[in-house]
Amino acid sequence: MQHRIVVLGAGYTGAVAAGRLAKRLHREDVAITLVNAEPDFVERVRMHQVATGQDLKPRPFSEMFAGTGVEVRLAQVTGVDVDRKTVAVIDANGAGQLPYDTLVYALGSRWNAQGVPGTAEHAHEIASRPGALRLRERLARLDAGQSVVVVGGGLTGVEAATEIAEARPDLDVALAARDGLGDWLSPKGREHLRKVFGKLGITAYEHAAVTGVEADRVTTADGTAIPAAVTVWTAGFAVHPIAKATALEVTGSGQIVVDGTMRSVSHPDVYAIGDAAMVMGPGDKPLRMSCASGTPTAWQAADAIAARLTGGKLPNVSIRYFNQCISLGRKEGLIQYVTADDRAVQAVLTGRLAAVYKELICKSAAWGVANPTLGLPTRRRRVTWERAAAGSAVKASA
Repeated sequence: MQHRIVVLGAGYTGAVAAGRLAKRLHREDVAITLVNAEPDFVERVRMHQVATGQDLKPRPFSEMFAGTGVEVRLAQVTGVDVDRKTVAVIDANGAGQLPYDTLVYALGSRWNAQGVPGTAEHAHEIASRPGALRLRERLARLDAGQSVVVVGGGLTGVEAATEIAEARPDLDVALAARDGLGDWLSPKGREHLRKVFGKLGITAYEHAAVTGVEADRVTTADGTAIPAAVTVWTAGFAVHPIAKATALEVTGSGQIVVDGTMRSVSHPDVYAIGDAAMVMGPGDKPLRMSCASGTPTAWQAADAIAARLTGGKLPNVSIRYFNQCISLGRKEGLIQYVTADDRAVQAVLTGRLAAVYKELICKSAAWGVANPTLGLPTRRRRVTWERAAAGSAVKASA
């Protein structure tokens, strides 16, 4: 008898959770299946680099999970039935069903067009590798002097604008932000960001909410038309819609409501991590969608599942923030230190040293996926079948 654990999505959170569970639980007792549409790990935090023509190190799952006991199932998830405890998938052999005893939902998020007319037809996104590759091809065809407008003044937008401007100094790059440029940063952080924008020749349109996208321009709420041979849309993320179509308790945005162990409050055999989960952090504020938030939720969920199956102690770790790491091209960076609940403090790190720091963070995040217990020794524990059965009984009586 084996307890079937199915993990949906192999981004930072899903891949970490699957690998960590394999380190925590005895192989004879569990069958861990990781479902993902692509055969290798995608460093999502580097998609702006892919868009500008940089090639990333391949990280195939066949190598990453070799010898771990994790089975990687290359398939597209099309639905989840939380009452029948099955996942609907489509793979090379057609449609199928995956039964589970415990489900880890890590399908994450994708770009959010915000309902702005013309965005889906004319804008490019870098929330996925296919999107980044399409933008890469489009940028490569641009002639000198043509315009690129990045819509969205958050971390993704700032990184995309600076990366494009540095890689293609012959282009006219602009960023349109709904609020002020870097207004979430400290005064020192904002000052450095403006300095780098000036050095790279990036035009910042502040307090400019984009209300329409056309093939050659974007239009703002005050009627301003900004020329754009290419529009890059980075104005927020939307969670994968599958959870909202299930019986799981979700928020209005479709995030799964979880407790402190990342367990669904409505279905105790389901755990949600990363962007897919509504997780409360310090100050009773929801964690923002980010790798910095997601990886700790994967640790928390995996350790909680292992504890409940083996009779161990449940994790009780507070998820908090320390800094925001922003790349501003390959030669510049900005590390904004923050409070536990993600509010900027005065301290910042800037310049080349900050760029090196950010690069180390990106590399360590990818390393952490392949080393989900951070290189620390672990012992695989045996499943206590009475506990596993009790978990099912809780669900059945709910």
